[in-house]
Amino acid sequence: MSGLAAWSAVTALADTHLIGQLSPKTWVVGATLASGAALLPDIDHPKSTVASTFGAVSRGVSSLFSGISGFMYRLTRTKRDSDREGTHRGFTHTVVFAILAGLVTTAIVQSSNGTALGVLMFAFAGLAVRGIMHTWSSQKDALLIAVASLALTLACWYWAGDQPTEAAAFGVAVMLGCVAHFIGDAITEQGCPMLWPVPLDGKTWFPVAPPKAMRMRTGGKVEMVLVGPAMTIIAVVLGSVVLYRVGAAPWVATLNLPPEIMSWLPPRP
Repeated sequence: MSGLAAWSAVTALADTHLIGQLSPKTWVVGATLASGAALLPDIDHPKSTVASTFGAVSRGVSSLFSGISGFMYRLTRTKRDSDREGTHRGFTHTVVFAILAGLVTTAIVQSSNGTALGVLMFAFAGLAVRGIMHTWSSQKDALLIAVASLALTLACWYWAGDQPTEAAAFGVAVMLGCVAHFIGDAITEQGCPMLWPVPLDGKTWFPVAPPKAMRMRTGGKVEMVLVGPAMTIIAVVLGSVVLYRVGAAPWVATLNLPPEIMSWLPPRP
C-alpha cells in the first residue's frame, strides 16, 4: 500500500506536468508496478514474504540476490559497519538499486513490442498480491498467486485496450515503490542503509533511521492500526483524483470530498 500511495501522491501532485498527464492504462500499470516494487527490495531474503511469491522460481531469484547483496556488503563495508552477513537489508535496500531497477524497467519496456510490459505487470502484480495476502500458506499458494496476477493483467489489458503507454513512467513507478519500502524500513527498529555508498559516521552501510522513540516494530500495532490504514486512504483518495483527471473515473466528481481535494479536480467537458 505504501508503494501505491507514493505513486498516487506523485502523479496527483504533478498536476499538469508530464507524470501527472498519463493515459489511464499507464497509470493503472504504474500503480501495479509501484505496489509490487514496494516489496521488491526484500527479494534479498530467501525466507521473506516476497521470496515465496512464485514458489521455487522466486526463491531461486531471491537466493541469487541474497548472494549479491552479501558480496556487496563484504566488499564495501568499513571497520565501523556492523559485523553481519549483509545478505538482507543490503544492496537491494539502497537508492542505487532503486534507480537501477527503474532504468532496467524502462529499458525493457522501450525495447519490446508490448509483451514484456505484460510480463512485468504479471510479475509485479504477483508481488502485490503476495504482500496483501501474506497469511496464505507459501507452500501451496504459488499457483493461486499466479492465477490472480494473470487475471489482473488480463483485466487491465481488456479494459485499457491499445491506449498509449509511457515507458519512463513505469521506471519512475518502480523507483517510487522501492523508495517507499526504504522509508518504511527506516522507521523500524533496524533502520535502512538506503544512502549506500555515501559514508555517514564512517559507515558506508549507515542504517538511516529517526530517533528510537519514533521507530516502530515491523508488523506491530502502530503499523497495522495507523500506518497501514493511512497508506490505504492516501492511495484510494489520490488515486481517484488522478483517474478522474485522466478521464477514467468521472464518478469521483459526485463524491463528497473535502474542498482541498475537490480543488485538484479540473472541470471536465
